Amino acid sequence: MFSHVMLGSNDIERSKTFYDAVFAAFGGKPGFVDPKGRLVYVHNGSNFIMTKPINGEPACCANGGTIGFAMTPEQADAWYAAGLAHGGSACEDPPGPREGTPFYLAYLRDPDGNKLCALHVIGN
Repeated sequence: MFSHVMLGSNDIERSKTFYDAVFAAFGGKPGFVDPKGRLVYVHNGSNFIMTKPINGEPACCANGGTIGFAMTPEQADAWYAAGLAHGGSACEDPPGPREGTPFYLAYLRDPDGNKLCALHVIGN
């Protein structure tokens, strides 16, 4: 259904440092900056893009929005640690299984405040 996800960033270099580290945790390659200055990641047929807003206004996070990434619990733990070490911040509960659900989850905010989630369906 989705071809890509694009989020705003106020500092593309800072975003590259953060996302190169967190995506490496699940086998992603470093991003590249395209001719328009957008930071682009391609992994398993998906595209993730960071850009400065074209309207010239500051980038801000979506209130209530979350971008989720599928990975194993081990990858989620490494992803979470890499995010904290590279300018991200913890949000919600620590990484782990969620009571009453089949999910192992880890949540971070990137340096621009975008909410990210590592998700694994336990038993898959």
